[in-house]
Amino acid sequence: MDHYQNDTDYHRPVMLQQCLEALDLQPGGRYVDVTFGGGGHSARILERLGPAGHLYSFDQDADAEQEAAKLASPEFTFIRSNFRHLHQELQRAGALPVDGLLADLGVSSHQFDTPERGFSTRFEGPLDMRMNPEGGETSAADIINDYSEAELHRIFGMYGEVTNARTLAATVAAARRGQSLTTIGALKKAIAPVMPRGKENKYLAQVFQALRIEANDEMAALREMLEQTAQVLRPGGRLVVMSYHSLEDRLVKNFLAKGKFYGEVEKDLFGRTNLPFEVLTRKPVEASPEETALNSRARSAKLRIAVKK
Repeated sequence: MDHYQNDTDYHRPVMLQQCLEALDLQPGGRYVDVTFGGGGHSARILERLGPAGHLYSFDQDADAEQEAAKLASPEFTFIRSNFRHLHQELQRAGALPVDGLLADLGVSSHQFDTPERGFSTRFEGPLDMRMNPEGGETSAADIINDYSEAELHRIFGMYGEVTNARTLAATVAAARRGQSLTTIGALKKAIAPVMPRGKENKYLAQVFQALRIEANDEMAALREMLEQTAQVLRPGGRLVVMSYHSLEDRLVKNFLAKGKFYGEVEKDLFGRTNLPFEVLTRKPVEASPEETALNSRARSAKLRIAVKK
């Protein structure tokens, strides 16, 4: 069966079958999708749950909340919140412990395809990029216009893995002296001289990734969410995480293997480790060539699976 046939244009879920299999879904189980997005994964999880099962889906985006209304059923609860509040929200919902948790990190295709959200390099629009535009978070325009040159250098290098991050930061700082850079077009024009010839699209994607991660505090939110997974999953419960760039994947890989994000595994006096998870994927699962041909977002996706001990 072609598992894309029922998907809307709103969001085509990446590695859908692999995610569903990784969750080891039980009809009467309790599951969490911490990244509802366009609802592609959530809809398929719900199809497999019986009347005794329940799915809790998180998203901070108003568009996602509207999309979630289409899945209204006694087995489904939508939680409008950042997944960094995972434990608190599930506790409030009386949902602990859960049997499986799915996190599909990154931006939904709907967010990319809505020009006024400012996520995509393809359209003209405001430099926004906030996952929750109604919140008071920093927008991409705030970062571009208010951050010091040194801070811009740091985020372009660290979050965008831009090779000429220092030159890029200096170029932005010079361009904004004459005028505020508040639109995608203005930023693209300002940085055009430092883009590598023939690789403009990839370069812009890296710059936009850096701004998006910083605007939404994504790395800290991911660390906080992962640290709570051991508290919310029952023993034997599945943790399934799909990431789209090396920074995220490194955090996930280290957390699953070592129970921490940096440094070595901690051992007790007897040399024993007390790790919360058993990793099932020594190497991450990647999308098939057939899927990447259909969906370019799948190209960089890495799926890691673990079981709560």
